[in-house]
Order: sequence, then structure tokens, then C-alpha cells
Amino acid sequence: MTASLSLQQARRIALAAQGLATARPTGPVTPRAVGRTFARLNLVQIDSVNVLARSHYLPFFSRLGNYDTAILQAMAGRKPRRMIEYWAHEASFILPEHFHDLLQWQRRSWVGAHRMDPAVRLDMEEQILATLAASRPLTASELTARLGHEEVGNRDNWGWNWNIVKRVLEHLFEEGRVSAASRTPQFERRYTLASRVVQVERTRHCTDDESLDRLIEAAARAHGIGTVRCFADYFRTPLKASADSVRRLLDAGRLERVEVKGWDREVFRHCLSRLPRKAQARALLSPFDSLVFERRRLEELFGFHFRIEIYTPAAKRRFGYYVLPFLLRDSIVARVDLKADRSAGRLLVRSAHGEPTAPADTAVELSAELWLMAAWLGLKDVEVWPVGDLSAALAEEVAWRSVSPGDDLELRSPLSGKPDNVALVSPVD
Repeated sequence: MTASLSLQQARRIALAAQGLATARPTGPVTPRAVGRTFARLNLVQIDSVNVLARSHYLPFFSRLGNYDTAILQAMAGRKPRRMIEYWAHEASFILPEHFHDLLQWQRRSWVGAHRMDPAVRLDMEEQILATLAASRPLTASELTARLGHEEVGNRDNWGWNWNIVKRVLEHLFEEGRVSAASRTPQFERRYTLASRVVQVERTRHCTDDESLDRLIEAAARAHGIGTVRCFADYFRTPLKASADSVRRLLDAGRLERVEVKGWDREVFRHCLSRLPRKAQARALLSPFDSLVFERRRLEELFGFHFRIEIYTPAAKRRFGYYVLPFLLRDSIVARVDLKADRSAGRLLVRSAHGEPTAPADTAVELSAELWLMAAWLGLKDVEVWPVGDLSAALAEEVAWRSVSPGDDLELRSPLSGKPDNVALVSPVD
């Protein structure tokens, strides 16, 4: 018999799977807690936009609060590495154990190197691999200089000026022959041989089906509950093959079919998923958070329509440039457009919009979360612009907290301090 769940129950399962159902732990955030969170998520998406903070830092703040980002840098940059870069949902940090499985199932060739003259590409591959084998990790520009090539190349479909060295480097990265040893402060990859970052040879032979089953089960555990499309989207695996994998996992008892009221597609629940009695989290979510990856799921599960407007012309944006959904208990109740004004030491709230069903304490809880984020980022002020239907109430709460900061702000960082001032100001002031 197929189990039947309410929408609220499905939400709590999804939030628990993502580590977003319970209040944050008290006390300092340890490397072990960060590692457990990453193991739960399996991946965090990387994005170059730094208007607030690098996107891969934000999911850990959402789940753990004020933590030291140097923990992540150590996990990705020191041996034994607990996170490595590769293509997954998009460019991501992944668990090393998923590397070989993704090599078999990622079919990306957008960098254009596969369309180059094969002889030219192979010659450049040999030069790059030989240079990396004899050197420390190098950025694309450092490799370009060593190989005596021009910096400027032809624009690709994304508008980037990638020269032949960068194009072939990314091709080798896709093939799993080179990897990222670390990132520069400007967020450039430092490339090295993949064998220096992750074990390249398999310890045992694995079929394609076995690799895909591991990826789909990892996606299902990270979702708790979802559809085939949800699970396939997590690591961007082919939909038809992912559906076959779901059937195998059903037969193996790793997944079960469930019915969710109001959800008109086949829904599956992982056998180890947890249904908490209630959800108590409070979190600002990165636009690239794994909870919001699959937009249709987000809308069906939370009634929240979300689009990233970074690439939308400013005049056509509805909510702002870098908009973070605000999760409160088991609902997404608001969204805020945030920017870290580091030179002025301020967290700017450039717009604040509440959802129609937002509870009465939305501004109170959002204010607490903004002050916590400001402390984490080392900013002393929170400044609310009068844009959006929630801005006035939020500005009042933010101002109150600037005078009487509460213990619930969880200010555990040495960067934190008593905020100087706050105001509801015009964005043109």
C-alpha cells in the first residue's frame, strides 16, 4: 500500500534531509559539524558572483550559523581533501567518492575544445599535462605565460575571452585529467594533475548502472522526498537513465513510492528519510542553495515561485539582483535582495518582500537573521532600503536590534561586535 503524506509532512521531510528542520546548534561551529553538513548535502554549487559572499559559503551559514570559512578552505585545499571541484548540478564542490561516478555520467562539452582541430588540441593537452606534472599548481594565466601563448582568445557562448590554453584546460578538467588544487583570492582555479587531488584509478570495476545508482540514491537522500526529475537534476544526470535507476532503487528497497496531497506526479521517499514532528529552522538561503535547485519542486512543495534575476536587465527585475529566500519554520516566507558593502561595513537590504502567507513574526525573525549574517561577514551595520512591502516593518525591527541586540543572534565570531547604527534610507542617498 502506498503511503499518503500531507504537503506539510512532505515539506518537513525535505527540510530534514537538507539539514534545515532544526534550530542551529549552540556553541562554536566545529570542522566536524561542517563536514557532516557537507556529507548530508553531497555538493555545494560554486558561482563567481561575490556581491554578498561566495555562493558555496552560504549553505553552511544557512544551516550552521556563524562559522569560520577557513574550515571549507582546508577541506578543499589540504590533504586528505574532503571536498573537490567538478561538474555536478553546475560547477560544484563534491564529495571525492562521487568523482568517478560523475565522470561516467557528466556529458558536458560546452567549453568548445572538442570542436578544435584534434591535432592542435592534443598537442596543447600534452604541453599542459607536462607542465603541470613538473610544477606547482598553476592558474590558466600562469600556464598561458609559461607556454608562451596570448592571453586574449575568442569569445565563447558565455561571452568569456578564453584562449586556447584555458579552453583545453577546461576540456581536461571535464575529462577528469586535471583538477583544482585550490583557488586564488580572486577565485581563479589553480590547476594540477587530478591524480594529485583525488585517487584517479578505481579500486574496483563499476558498471554505469552502479555509478548512476549511487548518484541517484545520494540525490534522493539529500532530497528526502521528490520525483525522478528532482533526483536527476541534483547531479544533472540524464532523465531516462535516472528513471531506470529509481526503479532499481525501488526494487532494492532504498526508495518507496508515496502520495503527496496536491502533487500530481510520481513521488518517492528515501528509506532513511526522517519526518520530524515540526520544523524550527530560520535561514536565509543562497540563490544557489540545493533546497532551491529544482524550481518546479520548490513551487509545488513550498508554493514559492523563484527565479534568479542576476542576468535579467535591471529595469526588468522584479525583486532584485541577488535575492535570498527566507525560510522560517516549514515555509519560505520572504525574500531579500542583499549586498555586502564591505568598504562601509554595512549589510545592505536593497529590497524586502513578504509572501502572502508570511506570519506575523516574519520581520522579527528576518531581522535577527540579518544581524547574524552581518556578524558572520564582519559587517557592523544593517541598512534597509525602502523597497518592497516588508521593508518598513523590517527596518523597524533592525533598528530595534541595533540598540538592544539579543542573545538569539548567535554572535560567536571574533568579527562580531556591537553594531554602530541602522537606518531606513533611500537607495539614492
